Amino acid sequence: MKKVEAIIRKSKFDDVKNALHEVEVNFFSYWDVTGVGNEKQGNVYRGISYSTSEIQRRFLSIVVSDEFADRTVEAIVKSGATGNVGDGKIFVLPVEEAIRIRTGEKGSPSLN
Repeated sequence: MKKVEAIIRKSKFDDVKNALHEVEVNFFSYWDVTGVGNEKQGNVYRGISYSTSEIQRRFLSIVVSDEFADRTVEAIVKSGATGNVGDGKIFVLPVEEAIRIRTGEKGSPSLN
């Protein structure tokens, strides 16, 4: 099993969510975050200067079986990209165990 963590633009969340549903990833958690990145570039919009590293982001946490990991990452990359600085990052980590609390079911079957 793998844990896919993605930090994406909030404006791309609906696109990413729909892309994940299309590849049969139907369960994940998310929350709003703010972070600081390496990019020091600033932009001006309607006379107001803002930093691209301080744009609100959405953090997704997704645990999938090994065979779903690549398609999950691919769905996020394709649907989350704008081609501009600040599109986000994806991290893939190993998961040792998953347990469904209700039934005690373990491993990949507990993810369904």
